[in-house]
Amino acid sequence: MTKGKIWFALAVLFAINLMNFYDRLIIGAVGELIRTQEPDWHLSDSDLGYLGTAFILLYAAVGVPLGRWSDRGNRSRILTIGVTVWSMLTALSGMAQSFRQMVVLRLSVGVGEATCAPAANSLIGDLFPAATRARAMSIFMLGLPLGNAACLLFSGTVAKHYGWQTAFYVALIPGLLCALGAAMIHEPKRGATEAHNIGARKRDGSPYRLVLSIPTMRWIIASGALHNFNMYAIGGFLTPFVMRVHHTDVQFAGWVTMAVYGLAGVPGMILGGLWGDAILRRRRNGRMLLAAIAIAVSVPLLYFALGRPAGEWLAFALLFGSGCALLYAYYATVYSTIQDVIEPSLRATAMALYFCAMYAFGGALGPTVIGKSSDYFAHRAAVIDGVNLEGLDKTAELKSLEPYRGEGLNTALYALPVTSLLLALTLFAGARTVTRDAENLQTWMRESSSEPPKAKREKIVT
Repeated sequence: MTKGKIWFALAVLFAINLMNFYDRLIIGAVGELIRTQEPDWHLSDSDLGYLGTAFILLYAAVGVPLGRWSDRGNRSRILTIGVTVWSMLTALSGMAQSFRQMVVLRLSVGVGEATCAPAANSLIGDLFPAATRARAMSIFMLGLPLGNAACLLFSGTVAKHYGWQTAFYVALIPGLLCALGAAMIHEPKRGATEAHNIGARKRDGSPYRLVLSIPTMRWIIASGALHNFNMYAIGGFLTPFVMRVHHTDVQFAGWVTMAVYGLAGVPGMILGGLWGDAILRRRRNGRMLLAAIAIAVSVPLLYFALGRPAGEWLAFALLFGSGCALLYAYYATVYSTIQDVIEPSLRATAMALYFCAMYAFGGALGPTVIGKSSDYFAHRAAVIDGVNLEGLDKTAELKSLEPYRGEGLNTALYALPVTSLLLALTLFAGARTVTRDAENLQTWMRESSSEPPKAKREKIVT
């Protein structure tokens, strides 16, 4: 494949990933406005958490079979279908007339978005060799912070001037353009960039058991759940936090969140990719070590950011943004490590298993746990302050708790530095197994590529 086609494919994959994260964060950007402007929906912070993660439930469920499809089918065609589906369903979310309708629509968005990660990561593994894969992965994953930033910039502004419904409508056209670009990607040969090319062939046995038999993958899967807990908790509640604690409107809160959660991720992603490739030349496990160190440094930054007094939004943004930048280094380093320990014909399956766990046990829990904790701490603060909540219906209770929403959410978000500490320890543990697993893969691929055809057919299946 020519360099032009390779870089065109990466550009399209970047754009698709940008819209992937743009669409899923719209609820986080305008959720506080929905809560306050739609009183008939009776939304609590727990409900906002459910809306923020509704798509994840189906995302996790259908991601594994879609991953197997991506290992066997035409990945360009799979992406085209997926992007078209989720873009149309995102636009339809703006027509929701109730909380239940919104939940159903966001659940459906997850079906389309589940096609993105397995197919795109598998394509990148076949477009770029191991020596430059972290940089390519960092470009692809730049779609995450830039998609978040674009969503927070435009959605808050559009919602303020034209209503929260319009924020969903404007995502349709760029999504359909991305689907058109996906249809134009040339499908590369599987395993084309490996030193020992075994094509699309794989070892006998269950593909899921093979992936989970690799120690590094087990640590990476655990790390994904912890990391996604934090990232989706931040995405779902950072804008409401800035509005409540630092007393801003939805547009200004969107700008602050855009800088903290979106743009701050760009240097973390780029430097993570560059340093990840550089350190790999000296240490086979360097990428995982780099990720572990970055996450460990983020812990005190997140902790002290949450302790800033009301109104000190700038100090909060500088500290929290620095912590988020370090959290983003995870993607370029850990995602490329998956490519280092998984054979070409199982990469989409490995990514699907990884995403299933990280969303089902991390992304789905993050906003939900933070939302429920926020409600609990707001309720506790009201009771301590002498507010009588007994016997009130839901509408009256929600109104009584409104002055305590900021305190409740602030307290709940202290779960972030605790989870980051656990994540850093998990990555350090995974760094101990990378070298052996990567060498085992190269040994198997070398032996498979050098065996005579008859022997190959006895040990590997097509």
